[in-house]
Amino acid sequence: MHNVVERLMAIQSEIKELLIKNNLQNKDLNIIIICKTFSMDKILPLIDAGHVHFGENKVQEAESKWKEVKEKHPNIKLHMVGKLQTNKVKTALNVFDYIHSVDNYRLGEKIVKYEKELNKKIKTFVQVNIGEESQKSGISPKNVNQFVNYCKNNLSLNIIGLMCLPPINDNSEKYFLHLNQLKNQTDLCHLSMGMSDDYQTAIKCGSTFLRIGSKILGERNIG
Repeated sequence: MHNVVERLMAIQSEIKELLIKNNLQNKDLNIIIICKTFSMDKILPLIDAGHVHFGENKVQEAESKWKEVKEKHPNIKLHMVGKLQTNKVKTALNVFDYIHSVDNYRLGEKIVKYEKELNKKIKTFVQVNIGEESQKSGISPKNVNQFVNYCKNNLSLNIIGLMCLPPINDNSEKYFLHLNQLKNQTDLCHLSMGMSDDYQTAIKCGSTFLRIGSKILGERNIG
């Protein structure tokens, strides 16, 4: 068995024990394996093992890596987890099944425009700037209700949940709990939160989509 598959199975086993131990009922808890910078050689064993959810943070990289693979494996669900520029929306809709980074009105409008043009409906998350950090994208927590209502009612955007990136080197639990509160206020079903370092905390706080990369695929060679 390939080592990446072994790591995935170990995490799945750990999550199962965590859910039982904490009497949690996280139905539809999904692991999105974040594949940015990794080649298909490392990803294919996971596909062959039956894993479905994968994530990328750049449209161009996703298109070049996944177009042919998705044609061979139509059950794969590809998630856009990085910032999406409006001029890349049409390309993104051709390759992705989920977008986790809807963070402004213009982007929502562009998605709906190209959904109609391509006759494709995509699942989206609103990105919330949960720590209200100036360097991060996302809707301010105090504006989430208004933004979600507009996108759902005026644009008919298919919003299924909220996504956040908590401040680095801070206690992520309070931010995850806050996002869960916002989800309940907006009557949404899903939370995209929790990465390799804090997914256990995210699960306890109600996450339904975990975004895990290095814990499964190993450290990225950025240099």
